[in-house]
Amino acid sequence: MSDSSGRAPLPEPRGPVSATVRDALRQAPHDLPPGLPAALAGTDPLTDEDLQLTLFLCYELHYRGWHGVDDGWEWQPSLLAVRAEAERRFEAALRDLAGSPSPVAPEQLPAALRRLTETGGGPSLGGFLKRQGTSAQFRELVVHRSIYHLREADPHSWGLPRLGGPPKAALVEIQMDEYGNGQLHRMHAELFRTTMSSLGLDTRYGAHLDAVPAVTLATNNAMSLFGLHRRLRGALLGHLAAFEMTSSLPNRRYGDALRRLGGDEAATRFFDEHVEADAVHEQIAVHDLCGGLARQEPALTADVLLGAATVLALDDLFTRHLLDAWTVGRTSLRTPEPEPVAAPAPLPGRPLAPVTAGSV
Repeated sequence: MSDSSGRAPLPEPRGPVSATVRDALRQAPHDLPPGLPAALAGTDPLTDEDLQLTLFLCYELHYRGWHGVDDGWEWQPSLLAVRAEAERRFEAALRDLAGSPSPVAPEQLPAALRRLTETGGGPSLGGFLKRQGTSAQFRELVVHRSIYHLREADPHSWGLPRLGGPPKAALVEIQMDEYGNGQLHRMHAELFRTTMSSLGLDTRYGAHLDAVPAVTLATNNAMSLFGLHRRLRGALLGHLAAFEMTSSLPNRRYGDALRRLGGDEAATRFFDEHVEADAVHEQIAVHDLCGGLARQEPALTADVLLGAATVLALDDLFTRHLLDAWTVGRTSLRTPEPEPVAAPAPLPGRPLAPVTAGSV
């Protein structure tokens, strides 16, 4: 059960390292076994369940923390050593996946970002759900996305103290909108919570962590990696820019898909809001945020493009994971979702069926 501050309970381990870290976090801060970092020996860091959960366990200590876990673990040196090794392997895999973008002149960065985001030719998750997705498949998407959207904007806010001048002002403008301009009911995380509730899903922070696979954790861990390292501030801003540049059309399709499945205005508001908001954010992110950083620090243009390429590459992996599962009739989650936790608000049209392994 989450505590009063919204901290999630520790998830179930997925391998020897995450098991050791999880068991340690249930105790007072202490030194971990010295050989633990070397045990992160999975073949592909992007799909290694043990490595990705280990990273998520470490990173969450810098967000809300874990229910019942001593806050002193946040900066415990031996845990940071485990995190550093996991990050080393993860960052190398991300750079491999995204390629090595070359630096460009500051005035050329907006055009380079547009070329990068317009050349993607992978499958469309939004298009699939709009045309033929089932209620169960849509609910699965929401479960995957809940890991990020229930703390939407938080990872990119790590950039604020690392910036000054025009790019800082641009990031504040984007983030204020993400946080509802100070109005709780307009916060994007709260709009997503309403969508989850309308689908009968558990809306507690971190409630679905055990259900999502490594590829979902990787999309979230990449944001934390970029946000928590000042040297990667360019990648963080490029990540946000690509996020905004590729958001409006998919969210329009998600909203249309949910309407086709019987979702009402409250259920679709999160997606509808992003169609309009992210079209505005795109311009700010490309020209004022990333362009402003490039004018201040021209050497960071390659990192900006790396962050943008990472969004596209990880999204392609994520999309393929879901569509590969659905086309053979199985769940994309590690475990089937339970029956709705409570009767959702009545939705017109076709009812939304619970996710089970056989329902997709």
